[in-house]
Amino acid sequence: MPQTITRGIKPMLDEAKKAIEEIEPANAVKLAGRDDVVLVDIRDPRELERDGKVPGAFHCTRGMLEFWIDPESPYYKPMFGEDKKFVFFCAGGMRSALAAKTAQDMGLKPVAHILGGFKGWKEAGGPTEAYAPKAKKSA
Repeated sequence: MPQTITRGIKPMLDEAKKAIEEIEPANAVKLAGRDDVVLVDIRDPRELERDGKVPGAFHCTRGMLEFWIDPESPYYKPMFGEDKKFVFFCAGGMRSALAAKTAQDMGLKPVAHILGGFKGWKEAGGPTEAYAPKAKKSA
């Protein structure tokens, strides 16, 4: 018997977008480099390698988000404990809406996401650079 999905991505996105702050790409570009703002790139490494990255953005893959935010997690990242505004983005703005809603539901605040994601960022003239993966530490 096939699975029955009772709640699809559209209602989930609609709910997230009603609950979180959405930032126009041009306004997000103005936030870059501020001491009180962290741009959080949730794209996977293949996307960064292919499309580039936002200089100074903190990279956290979507799959690790909850683990990196929770101070009780063994994977906790102190970046998420700082008193800053966290502005999430993905490639097009859908995953980041869900990520911002999840982060907000976990108690992280303030949070927002960039409408149109990395694509919108580039179209608004936001700076980008090539992605250089960190070298693996040798044993």
